[in-house]
Amino acid sequence: MTIAAPSFSLFEAALTPAERQWIARLDAPLAIQQFLDSIPYSAEPVYRCPLTVLRDRKAHCFDGAVFAAAMLARAGERPLIVDMLPENDDDHVLAVFQRQGCWGAIAKSNFVVLRYREPVYRSLRELIMSYFDVFYNLARQKTLRGYTLPLNLARFDRLHWLTEDAAMDKIADGLDTVRKIQVVAPSQIEALSLVEERLSQAGLVGSDPAGLYQPE
Repeated sequence: MTIAAPSFSLFEAALTPAERQWIARLDAPLAIQQFLDSIPYSAEPVYRCPLTVLRDRKAHCFDGAVFAAAMLARAGERPLIVDMLPENDDDHVLAVFQRQGCWGAIAKSNFVVLRYREPVYRSLRELIMSYFDVFYNLARQKTLRGYTLPLNLARFDRLHWLTEDAAMDKIADGLDTVRKIQVVAPSQIEALSLVEERLSQAGLVGSDPAGLYQPE
């Protein structure tokens, strides 16, 4: 199912027959996640719109979340993304969706443990907190501090966000304006333990060192 919006019309028109056949398979959250898992993590300081992700076959977390939201929208769902807000670490962006009133997530990440979540979480906060103990930096510090409410990418249809890389900067700016929710108090932060070393190593399996945040 294709959303009848100018941005989607341009996207569909830009696809080659082979590309159209390929993305026809990306009609469910797990299939989208499997596609993101199959392409390299991008350590480049550039944004790629969904069409560029499809053609370059690479993405970082922001590109991946926007791509996933686009594929969800093609399947008739709202294109929603959420920014997870850390301290002394990189942000992490998710595409979020609902099934039977519960939240799930699709994500591209350099960390194995920060990717897909089944739609079994009864609230957005519950979904976000499923990442808390495995959201860490190279110093093994647990770094998640908050998240934004979902941003609906339909707001950016006039900017042709599916086919224009330049629109990605506007989406990033849009995330900055969304209401932010804190998940830990300062007194709790002081008491946080380090991530266990074996878990830390497991989360980095297959990661690209060039794309890893260097903590202070």
